[in-house]
Amino acid sequence: MNTYKVTFVAALAAMAVTLTLGVAPALTNQAFAAIEEVVIDEFCENPSGAQPPGQQDNCQGEAQTPVVVTENQNPAGHAPPGQN
Repeated sequence: MNTYKVTFVAALAAMAVTLTLGVAPALTNQAFAAIEEVVIDEFCENPSGAQPPGQQDNCQGEAQTPVVVTENQNPAGHAPPGQN
């Protein structure tokens, strides 16, 4: 029997096992982080873009609009790069 053929078949078998054990789990075990939008700050803004003086429970008065500042965060409470 030709030893080159046996060596070639053994090498192909080893490569197939390596690819199966190394690449398949990497493709199937993808971790998906639950990145959620978290409210950081809420305030009222008047038409000039400033915050009215005093505490504002809700935006009442002349043309005040509510402003909600949010940030995308992962479960650890950090903002991942490129997510905001």
